[in-house]
This record gives sequence, C-alpha cells and structure tokens, in this order.
Amino acid sequence: MRAIHFPRTFALSLAVIFSAAWAGTQGAERSSPQPASAPQAPAQPAAGAQQPAQSSEGLIQPGQSTVIRRTFDVITRDVIVRDNKGQFIANLKKDDFDVFEDGIKQEVVSFLLTHGGRVYNEAAPPPPPPMEGIILPPSKPTNDAAGRIWLIFVDDLHLDFRNTGRIKDLFKKISNELVHEGDMFGIVSSGPSSLAIDLTYDRKRLTQAIDKISGAGLKPQEILDAPLGAEGPSEVRYRAHVAFDTAYNIMKSLEQVHNRRKAFVYVSNGYDFNPFSETRKKQDQERWQSMNPGSGNDDGSGGSNDSDTNPFMRQGNQFSFADLAAQLSELTRQANRANVTIYTIDPRGLVGGPDLDEKVDMVDFQNYVTTSQNSLRVLAEQTGGFAAINSNDFVKALKRIDAETSDYYVIGYYSSNPDPTQRRRQVEIKVKHPNVELRYQPTYTLKPTKAPAERRK
Repeated sequence: MRAIHFPRTFALSLAVIFSAAWAGTQGAERSSPQPASAPQAPAQPAAGAQQPAQSSEGLIQPGQSTVIRRTFDVITRDVIVRDNKGQFIANLKKDDFDVFEDGIKQEVVSFLLTHGGRVYNEAAPPPPPPMEGIILPPSKPTNDAAGRIWLIFVDDLHLDFRNTGRIKDLFKKISNELVHEGDMFGIVSSGPSSLAIDLTYDRKRLTQAIDKISGAGLKPQEILDAPLGAEGPSEVRYRAHVAFDTAYNIMKSLEQVHNRRKAFVYVSNGYDFNPFSETRKKQDQERWQSMNPGSGNDDGSGGSNDSDTNPFMRQGNQFSFADLAAQLSELTRQANRANVTIYTIDPRGLVGGPDLDEKVDMVDFQNYVTTSQNSLRVLAEQTGGFAAINSNDFVKALKRIDAETSDYYVIGYYSSNPDPTQRRRQVEIKVKHPNVELRYQPTYTLKPTKAPAERRK
C-alpha cells in the first residue's frame, strides 16, 4: 500500500479571517433598504453560536432574579421558515418567534432577515458596557459583504479515484449553481489533492482547484488486504482521523466570522470504521485453513475441532459504531458552536453493487454503503443542513442548498442559564404561524472552561 504524505491540519490565515470578520460585522446594513418599521440598530448582532461581549457586569431582565455573570453570551440561530408548499415565509417579525432553551423561554434581543440575498436588520441587541482601556472608534460600514461564506471541503481521502471524472463534474455544478458573485469561499482538501485556498471572492481560484481534484480513497480490496490493528483496519481509522481533524480546525477558525451565513459543503463518500467485516472474517478463515489443512476436520462430535481454531480470529472491532458516533458528535458540536451548517454530498450518487474485480460479499458491501451514508446524514442533520446522498440529481440538491442559504432569519438571545457546567443546551424555536416547517440547529455546546492558573507563592 502506498504511503500518504500531506498536511494533517489546515488553518485559515489570520489576515483573511479578521478581514472577513470585520466585513461581516459591518455588512449587515448594506445598501438594501430596511423595513419602515425597523428601528435604528445601535449595534449589529453576532451570527456565531456564541459571542462574548466582554463585560464583567451582571445582566438583569425584567421579572427575573439577579444573575451574576462574568460575560454576556449572545446566542444566535439561523432559522428557515417554510409553508406547507415549501415556500419561504418572509413577512415574520420578531414577536412572531418564541425561543426556549432547555424548556425556559428566552427574550429575543436581535432579529435579522435575509431574503433573496438582501439583509433587513429589524432589531439588534443593545451595546454591551464598554471595557476599561483604549476605546477604538467604530468602523465605517462597507458594502463588501453582500454574500455568503462557503467552505468547500474535499475529503479526497474518502473519494474513489475511479469517480474522479464524476467528482470534477460535481464541482463544476457547484461553481455554476452555488457560488455566486459576492460570495466568499474557501477550498480545503484532506489528502493528496493539496487544496488550501483561503477565503476569497475570486471565482477563478475555484476553477483552478477543480483541475487538481482527484479521488484517493481506498478500494474495497485494499481495505481487505490492509493489516489489522487493535481497532480494526488501522489505515481506515487514520484516514478518518485526518479528515475529521482538518474539518474541525476549519470550523474552529470560522468562529471568528460573524453576521454572515456560513455553509460547509462536505464532499465525501462517508465513513465506516469496520468495513467488510464478514468478508475479512471469511478470508481469514480461508487463510488459516490453507495453512492448517487438518484444522477443519470433524472430530466425530458433529462439529469442528475448536482447539485447532485460530483464537485471534475471534476478536472483532466491537466498538466501531460507538467510536464513529463519538467522533461525529465532536465535529457537529464544533459546527454548532461556530453556527456553521454542514451540507454533505456523496458524489457516488446511486450506489449499486461492488465492481466485478472486487471480492466483496454483496450484503457486506451494502452494509458498508449504508454505514458510510448514515455518517454523512448525521453530520448534516445535527447541524441544520441535509445530506445529498443516494441520488444522481446533484443540481436539485445544490439549488436546495442555495435556497436555504439565501432566505433565513437570524434570531439572537441572551442565555438566562448562568451555570457554566451545563455545557450542552437544547434550543427550541416556535413560530406563531400555522402550518409551517422550521429548520435550525437544535443544540449548542459551551466551550470547556479553563482551570484557573495556580498562583505562585
């Protein structure tokens, strides 16, 4: 098996991130007209999952008891509201929404509508109390923040080389149907395609990247021939670790970008930590019997002689599903913290059976396809997106992604829960409008608090 040499992690340049954050913060009130009833907003809302306002004073809401807080946490959710015909409802106001965190109603303090790519800022949270020290003047508004932010992740470590032509065709459709003028995009790969394009408006960079894309995933036979470790095929685990680590670092960098719709287009064939387990077991048994011709003889008791059976063939990767679920959970938690929506695309489309040259059991292959597709479905559904899997109509899926990232509300509130140990929070949003469908991220997780440094004696 050939060795793989490529960067394991990727971080967006600070200059690009800071410029994007500045442009996004100031671009919420661009040339698009505000509704007549919209009050003048003293400050822009943050569109990240958690934006500290850096204040040491407490927050007291009417009718609530005093809460001692060290920071203000503005929690924002992107909400898509559609009627029973699938049409976006664009005439809702702040009072039409009720937000609950862990069953407790929260006060909506910021409300922003983006419809057809135009931003309408109806309400923004009051400015936080200033910190002591140097106070910088507010930046001037800019019109250089008209579009969305796309992070396109090419997980070429889990893309079949034989589908390279199909993958390039998919990315041409992404360029034509998804990324529009005014949109900022970046492209990163997990493997030998060596793509690391920082956030840019230059669409020519996307065309150049398409020429470099090539699948580098393991073939089924390569997985079957790979050496096994304590947790199953070690190469399979290693590749998944590289892909998850790369995606995690990208979304961690996106926490610094606010007031922009952040969509993560995740192109991959998905993951299975224990692929073709039954086929591997049968091959191991055949090898053992070929090396020990007498091991399969009947001893007269009606069964095989267990004393001649290789005892190490009995161990299996029993925790593969739990390990995969745990790593997917970490990735979705980081996406929810950064308010990033993941849209997964499987370029295989409709999957039939294995190729004729692959010696894989049909049932085993179908289980592998199901597990890998389910992993993509988890990444998307747990972050408010959807998975384009088991379908050859990529244009339809891309148009749906385009619509969901063009029409949405951004609702912000201050969490009334001061307990930092309760890290995982459940969010429920209701609309005072009958027969509607809502799409939003239902959870977010606080960052782990650092232990205080020990004082020197």
